[in-house]
Amino acid sequence: MRVAELSQRSGVPVPTIKFYLREGLLPGGELTSPNQATYGEHHLHRLRLIRALIDLAQVPLAQVREILRTLDSDAPLHARIGVAHWALTPARRSVAASDADRAAAAEQVRGLIARRGWAVAEDAPALVTLVDTVAALRSLGHGGDGERLDAYAEAAERLAAVEVARVTQEVEDPDRMAESVVIGTVLGETLIAALRLLAHESISARAWPAR
Repeated sequence: MRVAELSQRSGVPVPTIKFYLREGLLPGGELTSPNQATYGEHHLHRLRLIRALIDLAQVPLAQVREILRTLDSDAPLHARIGVAHWALTPARRSVAASDADRAAAAEQVRGLIARRGWAVAEDAPALVTLVDTVAALRSLGHGGDGERLDAYAEAAERLAAVEVARVTQEVEDPDRMAESVVIGTVLGETLIAALRLLAHESISARAWPAR
């Protein structure tokens, strides 16, 4: 297909497609003349992946480039998924929590990781995000409940196990497996958030029907 058709099918404007080509996010098409190229289904797929990362996950362009570069590399599967997850984790935000709350949150999270036997890097961005979040909850008087944190961790681990098993069973190509995990992370976060809000609405309506 020509770039105009690629734009029409993907919903991405032609100038944006050309920008992605210049930035190396989208591989070049097959040249049919010095100023013309044709594009295939893999270009359409890559465009949709780029837009999912940018529009749904709100990943900055520089990190999108890193994710795509890693997915296209020959690195081991776990390493590629790890780089992608690190890039998808939001940058650290300042949290209005005291040093005491932050220290208590860090201890609480360390205990959780140890109890569950999770194999995670000490400098994993998601670990920092978790500590910051628990610290903020503690500062608001809602973060000291270790039982609730354990319940969340249990649900998260079960969900992750289902996702990894699904990818392993349905995809044999390591390149596609890495991409599937990234897509699952991007779209899964939105899906889970929507389902959780709907579940909250339903359960609260039953619990407090007259309030």
